[in-house]
Amino acid sequence: MQPIEHLTGRGRGRPRQIVSALAAASFLVLAAACRQDMHDQPKYVPLRQSSFFGDERSARPLVPGTVARGHLRDDTLLYTGKINGADATVFPLVADARVMARGQERFDIYCSPCHGRTGQGDGMVVRRGFRRPPSFHEDRLRNAPIGHLFDVITNGFGAMPDYATQIRAEDRWAIVAYVRALQLSEHATLADVPADKRSELEKD
Repeated sequence: MQPIEHLTGRGRGRPRQIVSALAAASFLVLAAACRQDMHDQPKYVPLRQSSFFGDERSARPLVPGTVARGHLRDDTLLYTGKINGADATVFPLVADARVMARGQERFDIYCSPCHGRTGQGDGMVVRRGFRRPPSFHEDRLRNAPIGHLFDVITNGFGAMPDYATQIRAEDRWAIVAYVRALQLSEHATLADVPADKRSELEKD
């Protein structure tokens, strides 16, 4: 008996090509059938009318009390800056070096255009005619509770817009911590410097 290659005269690899082509065709047929079943499944196109529900809306309202994953704001201090309805005097997070660095970064981006890099209220837009904000170094703001500063960033005050959408709560607290550091830098005494760092100041 002669080999199939001899009978067809098309080379030894031809049968394998035929088998591969048949396998590919079978796969495409099965895939198309599966896709068609999914395509034809019962479903509602967004905003399409429904005869099943009494209000005839296919898009169902959220169940009352539903909270998106990760958005349960059960920490009142963290998200409002208040304790028992009053402006907080404590931070909800540790104001360490990492938080301070983050606060400086966010302050330079969102706050310095108006308030200036040092909090004097002489930012770049103020130099170009925008309304000047108060200096952070006024006694009124130096003595204000940190919760007040957080509330102003969150909800705005006077000509200042709110930044609740642009800046997440943790970053707003980091900014408050940095503002407190700026305020301290303008009114600090030698007693405010850690004992192990005072020698460095004396060298200057």
